[in-house]
Amino acid sequence: MTLDGSARPETPDAPTLDTPETPDAPESAGRRSAWSALRPLVLRLHFYAGVLVAPLLLVAAASGLLYALSYQAEKVLYAHELTVPVGDETVPLSQQVHAAKKVNPNGTVTAVWPSAEPGATTRVLMDDPDVEEGKSLAVFVDPYTGEVRGQLPSYGGSGALPLRTWLSEFHRDLKLGESGRLYSELAASWMWVLALGGLALWIGRRRKARRELFVPERGPKSRRRTLSWHGSVGLWAAAGMLGLSATGLTWSTYAGENIDAVRAQLGGATPTVSAVIGAGGESGGSGHEGHAGHGGGAAAPAATGPDVGVDKVVEAAREAGIDGKMSVVLPAEGKGYVVKETDTQFPVHLDSVAVNPADGTVMDELRFADYPLLAKLTRFGIDAHSGVFLGLFNQLALAALALALILLIVWGYRMWWLRRPGRPMARGAWRKVPPTMLLPVLAVTALVGWFVPMLGISLLVFLAVDGLLGLAARARSRSGDLAERP
Repeated sequence: MTLDGSARPETPDAPTLDTPETPDAPESAGRRSAWSALRPLVLRLHFYAGVLVAPLLLVAAASGLLYALSYQAEKVLYAHELTVPVGDETVPLSQQVHAAKKVNPNGTVTAVWPSAEPGATTRVLMDDPDVEEGKSLAVFVDPYTGEVRGQLPSYGGSGALPLRTWLSEFHRDLKLGESGRLYSELAASWMWVLALGGLALWIGRRRKARRELFVPERGPKSRRRTLSWHGSVGLWAAAGMLGLSATGLTWSTYAGENIDAVRAQLGGATPTVSAVIGAGGESGGSGHEGHAGHGGGAAAPAATGPDVGVDKVVEAAREAGIDGKMSVVLPAEGKGYVVKETDTQFPVHLDSVAVNPADGTVMDELRFADYPLLAKLTRFGIDAHSGVFLGLFNQLALAALALALILLIVWGYRMWWLRRPGRPMARGAWRKVPPTMLLPVLAVTALVGWFVPMLGISLLVFLAVDGLLGLAARARSRSGDLAERP
């Protein structure tokens, strides 16, 4: 993948990787391959998209790298709140909730995350007037003593604490709110185009040995070696870039709506367990939470009336097969408890049940095995993008991918600088594409541009700017010709 669309070599004795080392045999127009017709167009698009969109991708990659590392950083930074010495016995969960309410009487308990492993604290989540809207106050309780270890704002289904929350919001919208989300949508909209275009350009090159496709060449620093690293690393990173682009678009403002509509039409919406008292049965729902597992508001205030208590509810859920890491959502008016597994590491455990608060009976069950295939794949993709699917391995893979993307962008700009002024392929490359090939390309481009609006709008802007630059260049050329005439 290269940001430099120029076709001329730097010097006669230093051919670039854009120029075949072995001259091509002459081709007639009738025998010209589809790729030879499309290559100039792909190269020009890759050049312009890379130069103009790469800064957005650089911000997304750098913030994504920090976010991927924030999971482990949280364990160190908030060790006092997250961990405790292992004791002999745990106190009842209701006593732990009472301890949390005692230190924060103004808060309303919305959910409880029981300690999932020895030495881990219990999290009691509260709606609190002093906590920013959309976030909860997490009160950390020692499950062995009932002592409160601390309080921190918590965000979303993954329980992001302040460090990870800040990095997530910066990665998502640059801390600019809804308008800032357009930056990440634009970056995600173009990432897959850059990846596929660069992949085609790199694989389509003529080379002496297949090894050169996968392994960067060594030797003195030059544009050739930089392009070799750019292409080889881009090849290895392409699949990850496509995955990040696809999953990132699911959180976007405009393309995300289209994706959700398609998922609903294909029956791939994420189901939710029905907690309505007396209703029973599954209820279809969107279950889609915000970026990197951070979205979703707090539960409604707890309902009044007969309540068997959180201990019996957890006991009933465990009897129904809910085990390991779990979240207990307190009942709202007319609804019961919802107890759901939250272990997203493979193999995932994401079953859930609804429990009647009056008598502790299970009203409804939903097994992850019963999710539609598309809903499962969506969940896997979102969790992988968030770094929670495979735990530490997932986070390290994301960090490596983000670092690779940063290097690809730096190498791309370096190649552009080494061959400044970095002229792209000559204008009018589309005229060389046969109509039988050009019309399908235009149709697919129009369809994709409609489905991914930020891609379509920005592409139209690129074309308009390129057209204006072309008109200006022709005007200058005509002026120069007239000036040279006697």
